[in-house]
Amino acid sequence: MRHFDRDIEHLKELLLRMGAMVEDAMAESIRALLERDTAIAERVIASDNAIDQMELEVDAHTVELIAKMQPAAVDLRFVTTSMKITPELERIADLAVDVCERAIELNREPSLKPLIDIPRLARIAQDMVRQSLDAFVRRDAVLARAVIARDDEVDMLTEQSFRELLTYMLEDSRNISRAIRLTFIGKYFERIADGATNICEMVVYLVEGKVIKHSNEST
Repeated sequence: MRHFDRDIEHLKELLLRMGAMVEDAMAESIRALLERDTAIAERVIASDNAIDQMELEVDAHTVELIAKMQPAAVDLRFVTTSMKITPELERIADLAVDVCERAIELNREPSLKPLIDIPRLARIAQDMVRQSLDAFVRRDAVLARAVIARDDEVDMLTEQSFRELLTYMLEDSRNISRAIRLTFIGKYFERIADGATNICEMVVYLVEGKVIKHSNEST
């Protein structure tokens, strides 16, 4: 059992390492957008392969744990939750790459407007990802539910940003391509927040054995 406990801790360490890489990709994607820095964006895009490889490593370790150890119910919940969290982290990293790709395109043209809602949206999504991982490590269902509750704020900001960008498109057709790219970026951060929400739903399951996905409690 001590050997199994060490394997569980190793799995947790792998997930945290992957989470740190994803958080860094998110932070750098925001920086690339706000500073209009193509070099930073290109570094984030190039780093995505390492995150993909980390996902494969976590998957292999979880499958090995299940096959060899036949874990008890509470440990099995941890292992299966880990298997579900890694694809969410990988998708969040992919969305950070998407932000960088749009930022590179935007850098080829003059700035459309000062960015206000999108940086706020990005910061909230970033906080949600960080807190979702904290909730997982601490097995904190209260924190997980608090993160889930923030998703409504993200949806509101995304809609607010879209309405403002729509006015720019209607005022001048030359604004359309830049406004659409910024709209995409807003949606990417909204989806990152959705990923954090999904992780937190899994944390509630891990701690309480209760599935809240698709239930009124998760909305």
